[in-house]
Amino acid sequence: MTLAVLADIGGTNTRVALAEGTQVRHDSIRRFANADYMARGQDIAHVLRDYLALTGATVSSVCVAAAGPVQEGVATMTNLDWVIDAGKLSSATGARKLAILNDLQAQGQALGHIPAEKLRPVIDGPAKPGAAMLVVGLGTGVNAAPVHTGPGGRMVPPSECGHVNMPVRTDEDLRLVRFVEALLTARSEVPHAGVEEVLAGRGLANLYAFAATESGRPSTLTSAEVLSALDAGDGVAAEAARLYTHILGQTLADLALIHLPYGGIFLIGGMSRAMTPHFATCGLTAAFREDRRVDLLQKDFSVTVVEDDYAALTGCAVYLAAMA
Repeated sequence: MTLAVLADIGGTNTRVALAEGTQVRHDSIRRFANADYMARGQDIAHVLRDYLALTGATVSSVCVAAAGPVQEGVATMTNLDWVIDAGKLSSATGARKLAILNDLQAQGQALGHIPAEKLRPVIDGPAKPGAAMLVVGLGTGVNAAPVHTGPGGRMVPPSECGHVNMPVRTDEDLRLVRFVEALLTARSEVPHAGVEEVLAGRGLANLYAFAATESGRPSTLTSAEVLSALDAGDGVAAEAARLYTHILGQTLADLALIHLPYGGIFLIGGMSRAMTPHFATCGLTAAFREDRRVDLLQKDFSVTVVEDDYAALTGCAVYLAAMA
């Protein structure tokens, strides 16, 4: 069987693997630090060349999942200074069959091909087979994409909804928006309080800084330090986790009403897994299943965390296999 080479390009690392049909060869998975390549002025082409030289594999097809928008076959990374096109992939791999997906598109393609033991329910609810689904990424960045299956196959439209406005329902939410705007201004960044600024990897650190300021004792920690402090019973870290869960629940509720994912909502990424143990105590279900004019949020939709680090690679393999 002919081999394909797959790459899942995140903001921090790139995972690369070989696949036969829809099956990823897990013994072939390798991880590359993007910063190492950027320091040398290199990009994904060099990652793929190094991987193929390392494995000695000859491939006929290549698919990459990129954490950024894909337009007219060109991917522009959101949190990485890389631009990816078909010519670059072809010259790096020698493959004739090429595909470039947004990372959430790849995750959407993987749904239905992920082992049951890698799926952890966090909000119980009905999931109708064949119905629309929604995949939500919480990692270095934030994004979401609907997943539709029809007679012509599966369609996962691209999205960049991590940059929509943070939901504001309370006076505290409004204070948080102003705090994040000021924080970004001080860093000479665009002062936009999008959901990525509070739900991505850096988001928990921003929420901790806000909670500490609200308590009258301004302080800062990295997101990893906040998680450690949370496990140690720190009150400010607990407040940051509550805020994170509140905002996530509101964001998921809005997305559910926009896309009507009766087949389920699936959370992926490092932040979703890191926060999973705290969702119940921080009230994720209550934040999601609130009363609105329609009662859909009270009775429909389920939310599941995907605990498979290689789901995007599986999605790439599935997509290539379905290509004519």
